[in-house]
Amino acid sequence: MKIRKAHITSGQPKTYNVYLHENKKEYKTLVAVPDIEWSMSIAYEDEKAQLEQTLEQSLNQRVEINEAREIAQKIVHWVTEM
Repeated sequence: MKIRKAHITSGQPKTYNVYLHENKKEYKTLVAVPDIEWSMSIAYEDEKAQLEQTLEQSLNQRVEINEAREIAQKIVHWVTEM
């Protein structure tokens, strides 16, 4: 498991701990942000653009749209570098 810090600059500056657990057996990554009570499972084969949009929509239910966009971009970057 990896823990990354998502420093959000839009709106009021905040930092969220983002937990990434790679499940190589099932070809998925579990992503969780406990501070906003959010998590999602991401398949390896998910396309980057679609993944970012899906993450943003899901995160938007917990945080403002600008924060959701920033967090989604960071998660996509971290997941694709793994």
